[in-house]
Amino acid sequence: MSFTCKQLLIKSKEKTLVDVAFSFEKSFALIGESGSGKSLTLKALLGMLPQELYSLLEYDASYALKRGQSIAFVPQNPFTALSPLTKIEKQFMASREQAQKYLRMVDLEIDFLDRFPSELSGGQLQRLIIAMALSIEPRLLLLDEPTTALDEESKTTVLDLINTLQKECGFDLLFVTHDIGTIEHLCEDVGIIKSGKIIEAGLTKTILNDPKEAYTKQLLESGFRQRSFRT
Repeated sequence: MSFTCKQLLIKSKEKTLVDVAFSFEKSFALIGESGSGKSLTLKALLGMLPQELYSLLEYDASYALKRGQSIAFVPQNPFTALSPLTKIEKQFMASREQAQKYLRMVDLEIDFLDRFPSELSGGQLQRLIIAMALSIEPRLLLLDEPTTALDEESKTTVLDLINTLQKECGFDLLFVTHDIGTIEHLCEDVGIIKSGKIIEAGLTKTILNDPKEAYTKQLLESGFRQRSFRT
């Protein structure tokens, strides 16, 4: 599959906040500092922008962007993504049988369905969120810094899992992150976003090994890696 965003324009009454275009075959990473427009891009694709923002989205894909059906989302903080007072089974948008299937795919025990989120570790919760996202069988999976709140071991586990699941399920992947190290073996293409504009894009290996823009070079030279988690 492939996905092409011809234009994504987000603007307030005062100024343009995001004006980007990008295209990818299987997987695309959007890299940028805080305030660069990454989260706004995801929210526009999910149809979650507030009314005071005016957005224009034109794209080509073999599917319509419809949250909860063709498009699913994995947030950065698994600890606040679920209701702490509701058992996990009740939070799946799928039957118990389907939920069990996707728990197995992310290497979680099926008896987790009868637990509360507080009984799971951070790594287990993030895998659970991925299972929930996949249970709607999306064509496009959006990841918003999904390893930010995890330790190094859990981070590696989750990234390897996403890589395997994409091959098995065939969904397109849009990965937003601060951590350049997480994309090297996960995303074929990458875009560098600054002040709402993609200033450099191409194959991940090419961008990381031979960046053309001074801003991209600065990010790489400064060891632009995973930041502390925002609470």
